[in-house]
Amino acid sequence: MTERIPVLRIGGVLLVSIQTDLEDQSVLNLQEDLAARIVETGAHGVVIDITALEIVDSFVGRMLATTASISRLLDAETVLVGMRPAVAITLVELGLSLGGVRTALSLEKGLALLGSAGAGRSR
Repeated sequence: MTERIPVLRIGGVLLVSIQTDLEDQSVLNLQEDLAARIVETGAHGVVIDITALEIVDSFVGRMLATTASISRLLDAETVLVGMRPAVAITLVELGLSLGGVRTALSLEKGLALLGSAGAGRSR
């Protein structure tokens, strides 16, 4: 059985904290769960915390970009937080672009980015 990654709500923002290595099915489940929660809650932002990830591969990089694209289509901005230097270097070396994904060093800074982005919304 594939473990599901919790999607928590903090006001108008959804928080996803990835604490385990991602398998194909868990990524698909996360994308479905996150899309459903955005629609259900009307969230304007998504924070994906990858602090626990020590390494990434092209699969995880593509998953992050795809998840952000899905969120954007549903009118929610994505901020990726907690990226380690080695992860950033790996993503660059793999030639992966996280277009449309803002980054922040910490959860606090990520929430601040979304707070200012969602200040003008009327949800």
